[in-house]
Amino acid sequence: MTSPADLGYHLLLDVGRLHRWASHRSSFAVPAAQLRLLALVDQLGPARVGTLAVADHSSQPSLTAQLNKTDAAGWTTRAPDPMDARAQMVTLTATGREALDAARRARAAVIAPVVEQLDEQGLRRLADAVAVLDDLIARLDPERTPA
Repeated sequence: MTSPADLGYHLLLDVGRLHRWASHRSSFAVPAAQLRLLALVDQLGPARVGTLAVADHSSQPSLTAQLNKTDAAGWTTRAPDPMDARAQMVTLTATGREALDAARRARAAVIAPVVEQLDEQGLRRLADAVAVLDDLIARLDPERTPA
């Protein structure tokens, strides 16, 4: 399991499994689909509805339905795109950022007791692995990898 393809395959499996495990054991004030939308808007910054739909691998009507819910909850706002008034730009509100941060903290709180079970060498290895992940993420093309 040392080829880049094998490592990438197992990395994605493990990260996905860890994320699902932590999410399953956490409670959130925001439904999962809307939480995913808040995370996209947080990552992309103000973005058009169509851009968010592409990033979410969903249809524009499906994304708009979720966006209507996040708008109603006060987590997002929409405003005309300054480049094209026919399009709308979606922005995360302060309340939306707080909800997203709370969900992220809830997941972190669930995983913390597991991390605490590592010995000092395991903690160092995990810290090194997180640094490598941060480096990999920094190399991603943000135009091609919005999510």
